[in-house]
Amino acid sequence: MRILRPVVGLWLAPLAMLNAADLPQTGGQPNIVYVLCDDLGYGDVHCLNLQRGKIATPNADRLATQGMVFTDAHSGSSVCTPTRYGILTGRYAWRTKLQSGVLDGNSRALIAPDRLTVPKLLQEHGYATACIGKWHLGMTLPDAKHLTDPILDGPTTRGFDTYFGISASLDMPPFAFIENNHYTEAPTATKQWVRKGPAAPGFDAVDVLPTLTRNAVETIGRRSADKKPFFLYLPLASPHTPIVPNKEWQGKSGLGAYGDFVMETDWALGQVMDALDKAGMAGNTLLIFTSDNGCSPAAGVGKLEKQGHFPSANMRGYKADIWDGGHRIPFIARWPGVTKPGTTCGQTICLTDLLATCAGILDVRLPDDAGEDSVSILPLLRGQDRPLREAVVHHSINGMFALRQGNSKLIFGSGSGGWSKPGADKSPVQLYDMTLDAGELQNRQAADPAAVARLTEMMEKQISDGRSTPGAPQKNDGTIQLRKGK
Repeated sequence: MRILRPVVGLWLAPLAMLNAADLPQTGGQPNIVYVLCDDLGYGDVHCLNLQRGKIATPNADRLATQGMVFTDAHSGSSVCTPTRYGILTGRYAWRTKLQSGVLDGNSRALIAPDRLTVPKLLQEHGYATACIGKWHLGMTLPDAKHLTDPILDGPTTRGFDTYFGISASLDMPPFAFIENNHYTEAPTATKQWVRKGPAAPGFDAVDVLPTLTRNAVETIGRRSADKKPFFLYLPLASPHTPIVPNKEWQGKSGLGAYGDFVMETDWALGQVMDALDKAGMAGNTLLIFTSDNGCSPAAGVGKLEKQGHFPSANMRGYKADIWDGGHRIPFIARWPGVTKPGTTCGQTICLTDLLATCAGILDVRLPDDAGEDSVSILPLLRGQDRPLREAVVHHSINGMFALRQGNSKLIFGSGSGGWSKPGADKSPVQLYDMTLDAGELQNRQAADPAAVARLTEMMEKQISDGRSTPGAPQKNDGTIQLRKGK
């Protein structure tokens, strides 16, 4: 571990001090609060991108001084739905039948009813569990003639005691809030935010971020009177399109609406941090702040870069791509008394690691048919700076694979695998040294065929075994093609 010396003194908000009442409770399990941004790039967090980042993120920066920054964290996919599946199940989503693309607001549930999830595991060990935000993992919505009927297969059937949020992305109908298993207001109108579809008459996209934030703050406040530990999963719908910062944030960044929306998203994090402080629970809470994938080109990345802001920092690509800009994401963890403040960890981790980490906190063993791609990062949080993963698998929107082991990254195809232009290199595979070439510009596949063969064999085994962690082989939900996409 090393102290974040280059950024000392540059934070834009004061460090909130923890008082004696906030110290970890001896013998109790920590509360866990997981804040997941939507399309927030690694370089959008100022303290992670000091040279090429122009958006102020004082609360994320403050959190970094209080916790640990992971500089090589990856989402399970470079797009929304599959990453969210992996966070909650500890399994790569490409093992399901969703092997490219994402779900929409009316899709059926992706998580099987009998699959162990993070909230189910925590429930079994005495936790209260709440989900507030964008679900985007499918649910069975009532048809237009029965809008007051219960919503089936939603978050409260997959381990959460309570749910408040929206079914999918902010630009996907139905545009309506859901509480537990009912609409709070039936989508009887028609509205459009990028896409057009059913909407609750009182629903407005600009209200979503403050409404989710307020619900999260209120939930934390209610938990303060209960000795039962809690898990709050807070998947925000920002700064994903539609890019709709509230009036008080418009013009704040000086970089346009996207920069303003990032700043408002950072404000939401600050509200959660303040709520934990006010409730006296910050000292016994593992707080994680991260994103589901890289920044979307829809943010207007070309214009942002001309203004000096690079959402992917020094990496190549953006959301949807197999290059690291698509899936290397901000990841900051604060756990007072366990994780040393102001430190950084360069070990490779994946968002699928939450399930095994929770099992480690609970000191329980996962069954073989759960968390097949989840590795506990508990040792890293405790300061043991050592490799934990054999490898991490990356996946793009069109189904292109990559395998990262140590410094080597092998992409099983040519081009971006997503929305970025492919470039001039038409080689059938791409091999990069991520230490020397973070921008993925020097393809070494011809110079190192042994590495290509070794990593290919490893990837084929991770597919055929149905898992990437030790344990009994498991079945994938369908046939998986290693080489797919252009």
